[in-house]
Amino acid sequence: MTIDPRVFRTVLGQFCTGITIVTTTVDDTPAGFACQSFAALSLDPPLVLFCPAKGSRSWAAIERTGTFAVNVLGEEQQKTCARFGSREADKFAGIDWRRSELGSPILAGSLAHIDCTVDTVHDGGDHVIVVGRVHSLGEITGERPLLFYRGQYTGIEPDKTVPAPWRDDLEAFLTSTSADTWL
Repeated sequence: MTIDPRVFRTVLGQFCTGITIVTTTVDDTPAGFACQSFAALSLDPPLVLFCPAKGSRSWAAIERTGTFAVNVLGEEQQKTCARFGSREADKFAGIDWRRSELGSPILAGSLAHIDCTVDTVHDGGDHVIVVGRVHSLGEITGERPLLFYRGQYTGIEPDKTVPAPWRDDLEAFLTSTSADTWL
């Protein structure tokens, strides 16, 4: 069966994602890219994953250093996302940032950051699946995330900043496993 790439993209666009900027520093030069394919993987040990294109220059830099930081963007960071999603030579021009414990750029205004080392890399078609071991993290509370849905930026409704009443049930579901867990 042949899948039409446009239909594939449209169907996957129905899944709302958060947006991150994955960064590293090579020879004192920062590198990074906008990434929607980021996810938590494991609580014990603490692991995350992201999926860069095989030809990505930023992935080549991360692969070389073995370290990276994931910056979770807030809804006010659309211009930052566009810059890091471009092929601009100096994506960090005019961007305020500091170094993480492992030396990767942490972008000012990010909602959270996750400082990692590359644990494993797997083939993923035209991308690679990078599993990162978490070494440190930080967050800013009270802000709303930048989201991507149906090919455009979006956000949560202004009056929906408090977790839903079923959050505790969801948290229990996501963090508990048993012999019959379908995950």
